Amino acid sequence: MPELIRVYVPATVPMLAILRAEGTLPGPAAHAVTPALREWYAEGDEEELEYVAFTRAAQAALPLLHADSDAPRRRVVVSADLPASAVRPGEYELGSSTVGLAGPVPVRAVAAIHVDSPDAADDVAAAAAVVERALAGDDDAQFTVDGTEDHELEWYDASELPILLDA
Repeated sequence: MPELIRVYVPATVPMLAILRAEGTLPGPAAHAVTPALREWYAEGDEEELEYVAFTRAAQAALPLLHADSDAPRRRVVVSADLPASAVRPGEYELGSSTVGLAGPVPVRAVAAIHVDSPDAADDVAAAAAVVERALAGDDDAQFTVDGTEDHELEWYDASELPILLDA
């Protein structure tokens, strides 16, 4: 059996609709526990490292929402287990969790789907509106973006995708 790597793919609700309709999730980049992340957070156990990668994927969903003004204001992270051959190392920077993906994520690889609850919509909308400024170094915008971390994403089994989209 090939080695599997857990990746966290930032997404939007419309991207979940693509996953359901086409059986694959587009995602050229994702987050995972990388050697650079392990080196940076040397005292963290596996669960803590996974949480860092997951949180970064949730943050990376904000620029996707900024780019798609019609998408519901809910961050989405898709957790998937992919063969190591499908995961490419990102640029090496101490602490980085970014990885490239060789292609779309097949629905059969999805382990779980994580989505903001509707009560996070106002904070997520505010963060999506200013995320580009935050990435450019605006401290006030970063404060708004950081406010989304007060909201934990809800967990859904991959089999619940149709129920999640129909809700």
